[in-house]
Amino acid sequence: MQKRSGWIQKSKKDIQEIFRFCEEYKSFLDRSKTERETARYIREHLAENGFSEDCSGERVFRVNKGKEVAAYRRGAKGPAEGLRIIVAHIDAPRLDLKQNPVYEDVDLALLRTHYYGGIKKYQWVAIPLALHGVVIKADGATVEIAIGESDDDPVFLIDDLLPHLSRKVQDEKKLSEAIEGEKLIVLFGNIPLAGAEKDAVKQSALNILKDRYGISEEDFVSAELEIVPAFKARDVGIDRSMIGAYGQDDRASAFTLLKAICDGEAPKQSCLALFTDKEEVGSEGNTSVRSNFLQLFLYDVLTAMGVKADEATIRKALFNSKALSADVNGAVNPTFQDVHEKQNACYLGRGICISKFTGHLGKSGASDASAEYVGEIRRLFDRAGVIWQTGEMGKVDEGGGGTVAKFLASYGMDIIDCGAPLLTMHSPYEISGKIDIYETYHAFQVFFRS
Repeated sequence: MQKRSGWIQKSKKDIQEIFRFCEEYKSFLDRSKTERETARYIREHLAENGFSEDCSGERVFRVNKGKEVAAYRRGAKGPAEGLRIIVAHIDAPRLDLKQNPVYEDVDLALLRTHYYGGIKKYQWVAIPLALHGVVIKADGATVEIAIGESDDDPVFLIDDLLPHLSRKVQDEKKLSEAIEGEKLIVLFGNIPLAGAEKDAVKQSALNILKDRYGISEEDFVSAELEIVPAFKARDVGIDRSMIGAYGQDDRASAFTLLKAICDGEAPKQSCLALFTDKEEVGSEGNTSVRSNFLQLFLYDVLTAMGVKADEATIRKALFNSKALSADVNGAVNPTFQDVHEKQNACYLGRGICISKFTGHLGKSGASDASAEYVGEIRRLFDRAGVIWQTGEMGKVDEGGGGTVAKFLASYGMDIIDCGAPLLTMHSPYEISGKIDIYETYHAFQVFFRS
């Protein structure tokens, strides 16, 4: 039962291909800092690979409100016999600007934020940050913003307290309380506007926004602006075996899924890739997996095929489907090994991780795959030479987590969680193993061809 490192099972040629694949993955991560940017990348890549919005074609895609994408490949068998579905999410933990974010204090222009998803707040201070998103102006025009990624751009920062003064204010508190959510305040500017009588620094910063982007302070009300790490994706380790980057949960799954749905010959079963939003906040909202987007997309596809796409037909197609919930897992942390039950944990470098169940404590909120389906996936991966392992998210009373699997399971389809293991998950700079990223792609390809 002891799995070995996947690297020792690979030839030099294999390793060259893994490294080549991951160069494209790093480029994707640098271009996909938000869910909107990720959806745009996915849409462009699908179009380059023969997908269109014409539902009568063999390769079809649809975008939901700029934040969710579905891609469909027609198979030899009819959809009523079931589809092969893989779902990944494209949102990631971050800081969102509040609707009225700009203010001035101690001669500094500052931005108020509200964090999104599960973060350790102390990890977001004193690191370079970028500002990404869209602003909808009063006249309805859309302005896209991305500041902090180019070498010529400024970056932003959340100030931290120097150790000389932090003993009572921070050092004696619990780690989770040392940085409060309301204190995740972004430094935005320091030069005052000449002649301004009040809030001169704030007015100067707002003037720059007006001159460069044509937006006013009131336009923040109808904006979605995200503060994300300004780091580039980089190789990690003297052997370059790992990747450090922001947002690999769950864009590691999104990229490998995108490549898998595009590559290969026509499948036996019709295949569907779903790239969804809002997973990090419980899959709530109209761009989440719990919206009606999936059913409406299938309705259009089936109708274009001449199939009577009533509710019963769609429900039957989903009930007969088989699915993977593509999401990452937490690899054994070399420094904090005690939080893992290592016999049932996943490790960096041992391939894609299959998780039979998710949830917390006594499997609360879990999706739990049947033994039969686990056996089916196991045989499928083994026959194709996929390097895989199994793993849970920490010890029984220590960890846990949820994915979108339970929402698709409600249709009656078989579904199981699987994805690449990560270190420093949910931090501003997550670590993945290149071989695990590649084997995730390999596994998704094999599943779509089954």
